[in-house]
Amino acid sequence: MIARAAMAENHHIARYGAILLGFVIMTSTIHAQQAEPVRYTVSFPAPQTHYVDVEAEFPSAGQTSIELFMPVWTPGSYLVREYARNVEEVKGPGQVVKTTKNRWRVDTGGASSVHLSYRVYCREMSVRTNWVEASFALLNGAATFMTQVGGLARPHEVTVKLPAEWKTAVSGMDETEPHHFRAVDYDTLVDSPILAGNPAVYRFEVDGVPHFLVNEGEGGVWDGARSAADVEKIVRSYREMWGGLPYRNKYVFLNLLTESGGGLEHRNSFTVMTSRWATRTHRAYVSWLDTVSHEYFHAWNVKRMRPAELGPFDYERENPTTSLWIAEGFTSYYGPLNVHRAALTTRAEYLGTGAETNGSLSALINSLQSIPGRLVLSAEQASFDAWIKLYRPDENTNNVAISYYTKGAVVAWLLDAKIRQATNDKKSLDDLMRVAFQRFSGERGFTPEQFKATAEEVAGVPLASFFRETVEKPGELDYSEALEWFGLRFKQGEPGREGALRKAWTGAETRTDNGRLLVSRVPRGTPAFQAGLNVDDEILAIGEYRVRADLLAARLDNYRPGDHVTILVARRDKLTQLELTFGEQPGGWQLELRPDASAAQKRHLDDWLGKAAK
Repeated sequence: MIARAAMAENHHIARYGAILLGFVIMTSTIHAQQAEPVRYTVSFPAPQTHYVDVEAEFPSAGQTSIELFMPVWTPGSYLVREYARNVEEVKGPGQVVKTTKNRWRVDTGGASSVHLSYRVYCREMSVRTNWVEASFALLNGAATFMTQVGGLARPHEVTVKLPAEWKTAVSGMDETEPHHFRAVDYDTLVDSPILAGNPAVYRFEVDGVPHFLVNEGEGGVWDGARSAADVEKIVRSYREMWGGLPYRNKYVFLNLLTESGGGLEHRNSFTVMTSRWATRTHRAYVSWLDTVSHEYFHAWNVKRMRPAELGPFDYERENPTTSLWIAEGFTSYYGPLNVHRAALTTRAEYLGTGAETNGSLSALINSLQSIPGRLVLSAEQASFDAWIKLYRPDENTNNVAISYYTKGAVVAWLLDAKIRQATNDKKSLDDLMRVAFQRFSGERGFTPEQFKATAEEVAGVPLASFFRETVEKPGELDYSEALEWFGLRFKQGEPGREGALRKAWTGAETRTDNGRLLVSRVPRGTPAFQAGLNVDDEILAIGEYRVRADLLAARLDNYRPGDHVTILVARRDKLTQLELTFGEQPGGWQLELRPDASAAQKRHLDDWLGKAAK
């Protein structure tokens, strides 16, 4: 009873402390929201020149000067991008001095507020930068808006002045009146891109919440109605998985049909880029759906349930974390999985058991197994090194690194199978994500230890060894348990099956440059690596015969694994002869259903993937 009384007292104290802390946070939030906002007006007097003009009004409370800064990176894209490099003509009422690469000191003359103007050059076509042209503009907050040092909690408002030819501006921020947006703080402003122009807008509701698919550049080619209907299916499928939506006002899907690629998540919106022709072919369309599903999943995983290091943000330097294998890797697992659960792909397409393996689970596994860096870098270290490795690849990257997207997705599948097996399909990774969301979607986020402990709790079995072998250490993954549970196996007899033609393989990747056959990558452990072939070598001859760049594959068909040849290369114009022994290309990573799968294994597969769209 004494122990119980002490526990009750401690619980009471903890509860009182939590209430008091909540009151303090709420009071601080209300105070910040009632503070005088920073106000911006953005205009496009000559959009064909790729500039946006920004007028800003900063409260200065009578200070003689204020200090402003611009972020050097944007959340969700882990690389210092130096947005200030595109800023020009910064002008204020008094002297404006640039004090660091991304900071300015502005003299106010003691006024209660200070007016500042500047221009931003916007011609980098990506989801994390700015683009302005005659027909539309995409503005990302970090790349556009300076703010006061120490003033992030203050509200920020944006008025968009449109050229006469443009009809609308759209953002995930609250719209207080047409083309006037309000963010409760600077974090929200950075997290809410603005698209202006003449996009096609499709509206649907889920749980009474309006959703908007905003297509810029349909051009009479993109099937807007079909894409909106399928995006709604993805939303409803996730709503069923999570048990509700994490937002209440609206959600905006910014879909830019710019013949580019990529996606970037935000709290109440996302931005993706693709080709306007993507709805014309099934493969391209499924790839777009996978991207949409991935970025939308981030509304839960990352934008609300996040690694502890990813907030509050330091916008002026790197914010490393070892947990991107969860934040991005698990999202990469659920992206195509939920497209399948929404009955938008077949089981064969998702697993990659048929002829089409692009974007499938088989493709993920094959991608991981084809990278020598899997034996060098762990998933946790790859996450931590994102700022210096993932976004700065070179010809040696695959030898020494992995993508936390890819390995994290494969680990998610293995963990999903492990939880299902440990609980006899009573629990799954879905349950882990729901529990983690309930616990860690508040102010603090989660540590790796907390997430792993939550996984153990859901599975009901120790997982320390699992996490040590899959994410804490580099090395090979063990697929046997997952394959056995779901009644799967890797395709038998490939390559080198009896009677099949065994092809010679060097392992080197090549490119063609003005008719020259150049080496672009030499993976470790391949025949080319052992022979000493270098990146940028020009391959001139195999054996005693010249090889043309467009006929390399045909030439290699004449050799078999084990054949020994000389290769003549030009290395910085010097002729060099190398000795090479052909190998046989590794393979066998395509999943297939076991022909002898038991009824129980088939049931496990159905529990995982659902019975729709088989």
